[in-house]
Amino acid sequence: MIKIGTSGFSFDDWKGSVYPPKLKKEDMLSFYEKEFGFNTLEVNYTYYALPSERTMSGMERKTSKDFEFVVKGYRGMTHDPFDNRIGKRPGPDEVKENFRKFAYGMGPLVDADKLGAVLLQFPVFFYPNNENREYLSMARELLGDISLVVEFRNSGWANPETYKFLRENNTGFCAVDEPKLPGLMPFAEEVTSDVSYLRFHGRNKNWFNAPLSSRYDYLYTRAELGDFTSPAKRMGEKTEKEFIFFNNCHSGSAVKNAIMMKELLAD
Repeated sequence: MIKIGTSGFSFDDWKGSVYPPKLKKEDMLSFYEKEFGFNTLEVNYTYYALPSERTMSGMERKTSKDFEFVVKGYRGMTHDPFDNRIGKRPGPDEVKENFRKFAYGMGPLVDADKLGAVLLQFPVFFYPNNENREYLSMARELLGDISLVVEFRNSGWANPETYKFLRENNTGFCAVDEPKLPGLMPFAEEVTSDVSYLRFHGRNKNWFNAPLSSRYDYLYTRAELGDFTSPAKRMGEKTEKEFIFFNNCHSGSAVKNAIMMKELLAD
C-alpha cells in the first residue's frame, strides 16, 4: 500500500495556485482529500507546538476512515536538546515529558486508527555517535507501540551501521531527496521497519542560506520524479505500507508533484 500526500496543507500561498482563492481554512483538509485525492497527510505544525487532543480530533473528523496521518515530532524532542545556540537546552526529564505530552495529544488519531507513524526529523547538528544512538533507543521506547520513522539531516548517518541499528530497534528510515550539497543526506533506498518512507524536499541549491520560507521553493519535473518510481516500488514491496510526502510546499508545488507522482506510479 503506497500512500502519497504533502507535508502540511494549510498554506495561504496555496490559495489561487492549487486551492480556490476563497477557500476557507476550515475547509482545506476536506478539499485536500476529496479534490486532490490524497489519502495521507504529514502534520507539520507539531514541530512548533505540541499536538492538542482538540486539534487532532478536529482533523480526524474531517477525513474518511481510510485516511492516515503522520505526525512530525516537536522540536523539544528533536532539535532543542542538541542545539548549543539556544540559551537553555531541555534536560532529560523535560525531554521525556515532551514525549509524554506529544503521545497524549495524538490520542484521537490512535483511537480512530488513523495514526500511520510519527516522524522524528533530526537536525544537521545531530551527529552519529553512541550518545545519540542511545537517544534514538529512548525515543523508540517512549513512543511505545506507535510506528516510528527517523529522518537524518547529517550525512554521517548514511551508512550500514545506521541501517542495522534502526532495524534492531524497529525504527523506520526516512529516505530523502534534497540538494546534493556537502553535509546533507544522499538518497538511500533503505527500509528498516514495516513502514517505508520517502520524503521530497526539493533541490534548491541555496539551501543553507535561503530563509525557511523559500528553502523548499522547488518544482520537480516529471523526469526528475520518474527516477524514483522504481526505487519507490521496490521499497513498498518490502513493507506493509509506504508513505511518500512532498515538503516543497512553496506556492503549491508539493500538491502538483504529489499528483504527478501518483500518475507516474499508476503508469
